[in-house]
Amino acid sequence: MTMNAYKSFNIVFTDKDKEFMKSNFRLAETVAEFIGPHCEVVVHSFESFEHSVVKIVNGHHTGRTVGSPITDMGLKMLRAFEKTGDATPKSYFTRIKDGSLLKSTTCVLAGENEKPIGLFCVNANLSYPFTEIIKTLMPETASASIGVNENFSSSPSELIEKALETAIIQVENDEKINLKGKNKAITKLLFENGIFELKEATNTVAERLGITRHAIYKYIREFRT
Repeated sequence: MTMNAYKSFNIVFTDKDKEFMKSNFRLAETVAEFIGPHCEVVVHSFESFEHSVVKIVNGHHTGRTVGSPITDMGLKMLRAFEKTGDATPKSYFTRIKDGSLLKSTTCVLAGENEKPIGLFCVNANLSYPFTEIIKTLMPETASASIGVNENFSSSPSELIEKALETAIIQVENDEKINLKGKNKAITKLLFENGIFELKEATNTVAERLGITRHAIYKYIREFRT
């Protein structure tokens, strides 16, 4: 298949293709922020191979900006995808112009009707000062929030129980909340954290706090207004 054959069916994107492509912009920013400044994240669009870069974070590593062309590796992956349909991310090592070593991974993005519409690429600069990389991984030096509680549960019931336990402890340690207002305060914490989006939450919380489901519903109505 020739380059022109690729372009003939990739020039025009549907509205859904464009919407999906833009949704990856936020993902690119998230990945780059999580890994750190030594990581370049790029979103390529197949609408134009000559100007395929539509989103790039930390592009100073490779010197690219929005509007830069696709790479030869990107074209190679597109051809392989067309032949096999395999969209499994591929990891590889390469060197850029200044000699820096990159570890990269690239995933084909599929749009409407599973049509390939672009690439999502992550390039970690392994030549970046190691001390700077370590700083992004250590809480005492990183800019990320410290002391955030996140429950990695294997079931909804376990998640609810852990969130409930955390809320109870937090309310019990707040001297400004009197005994009469504790159940409402616990419910409010759970509501603000989205726990009542889980189907089992109302029954579990009502049973644990020794109140009725109707009381929980009443609290939630108050919180929403």
